[in-house]
Amino acid sequence: MGSLNKVMLIGNLGKDPEIRYTQAGSAVANFPLATTDRWTDRQGQRQERTEWHDIVAFDRLADLAQSYLKKGRSVYIEGRLQTRSWEDQQGQKRYRTEVVTNSMQFLEPRSSGEQGNQTSGMAEQSSRNENESTETESSSIAENQNEKEGYIKDDVPF
Repeated sequence: MGSLNKVMLIGNLGKDPEIRYTQAGSAVANFPLATTDRWTDRQGQRQERTEWHDIVAFDRLADLAQSYLKKGRSVYIEGRLQTRSWEDQQGQKRYRTEVVTNSMQFLEPRSSGEQGNQTSGMAEQSSRNENESTETESSSIAENQNEKEGYIKDDVPF
């Protein structure tokens, strides 16, 4: 039987995207995304819990994230979970699970004061061919490589 690794999130950025470049020159953007659950408990009290997600975007999506996303901005993210491992300075094995995005849609800004300079838009990237990259729909959609440097494609270790 096949498997599925798909994540869909709507949340707000915790800080502006940080962009860096791999040795091969590919852009990589990282940013935290907050999602909040709200409910009323049995005593009638409003409850709230915020989860933080580490988001990674590559190439054209990284460039778009840097251009259009700012702290507090709402965004819809679609992607897959991926866990990286490394050894810290004390020799301990560390793990980090991230959402590697293949689609994002910029949602309306949280405050009306931001609307003048912000635009809504959608960006997608899919892994159809490892060496082929195509842009369509006014550069909003980018197709990209299947695997990126520095990220492993293993099952989540738990």
